[in-house]
Amino acid sequence: MTISSLSRRSWFKTTAAGSVLIIAPAELLLGQSASASDVVVAKAVDFLKSRQTSEGGWSTEREPGITALVVASMLRSGRVSPNEPTVRKALAYLEKFLDRENGGFPSAAHANYTTCISLLAFKEANADGRYTDAITKAQSFLKKMQWDETENRPRTDAYFGGAGYGGSNSRPDLSNTSYFIEALRDTGLPADDPALKKALIFVSRCQNSKSEFNDQPWADKVNDGGFIYTAANGGQSMAGGDAEKGFRSYAGMTYAGLKSMIYAGLSKDDPRVESALGFIRKNYSVDENPGMGQQGLYYYYHTFAKALNLLKVETITDSAGKSHDWRAELVTALSKRQKADGSWTNPADRFLEGDANLVTAYGLLALSHARKVK
Repeated sequence: MTISSLSRRSWFKTTAAGSVLIIAPAELLLGQSASASDVVVAKAVDFLKSRQTSEGGWSTEREPGITALVVASMLRSGRVSPNEPTVRKALAYLEKFLDRENGGFPSAAHANYTTCISLLAFKEANADGRYTDAITKAQSFLKKMQWDETENRPRTDAYFGGAGYGGSNSRPDLSNTSYFIEALRDTGLPADDPALKKALIFVSRCQNSKSEFNDQPWADKVNDGGFIYTAANGGQSMAGGDAEKGFRSYAGMTYAGLKSMIYAGLSKDDPRVESALGFIRKNYSVDENPGMGQQGLYYYYHTFAKALNLLKVETITDSAGKSHDWRAELVTALSKRQKADGSWTNPADRFLEGDANLVTAYGLLALSHARKVK
């Protein structure tokens, strides 16, 4: 049997004894019969396996959220089974921080972020139902952390519906809110769940587009359909700008906003989605994070691939009329940037993108979303 006849999900199988039989070992994946993405994925998974600490995690000096992201990325790669020792050990590490009674990761420095990412990891490892109860409780934990009337933040407040890091860093932002929405939707909540409808209000307020959905005073200053980091506290964009002249949109947040709107039930013909796609067509790139250059590049790749895959978009036609096969272009871009050991890091080390564990997880997630929708 050649690698071309194997689906990505059939690279392993679990025997009756619970052990994992690798059908297509790394040596075969790296042979001439493997596709470009298969080669890149295999090298990245091998790198991450080599970096697991004795505790079972990755970058454990930071927080358990990075370990959860690595686990989710490895499981979504199709190269790793939930029953493999590497994953079992990592899940056991995460469970040390999990509040089994009340749900979530309240002891984590970034409790909301860590809970959202861990939910994605638990969902990927839940084929046997072992995490069903933990997922349900964690969903409730996340809803309690969302800004709404229970924290005296009415619908008219720019905090309303948003989610922050948690703990002392609780100001809502679009990145954390997008993880919040993704975690709840991917673990089974419907788009019309009240928490998601509230979150959509916050997401819409982060868009540089004056409309009935965005009442912020700066929304019509740039008005390009892109997104900024947060509407809270008068607004902020990591790409710069101010409330008087407008906040600069950037692509990493625009794709995060786009996928959040789709998850929250908006269709392609909704004016907010159309406006975001307009920004994307004008700023299409796999060479940089438009608006930020090389900063946040791998987070951008991850949100770029997730959003376009969710939309089931096969090509993007840019403002010059050129059509782009974004899946193929993304694989090529990641392949060119991958180091010999299988890792990725960003020399523009902002947003922790100097951490090879975090960035390699982003790369694997991007590649998992770049697979064609069946």
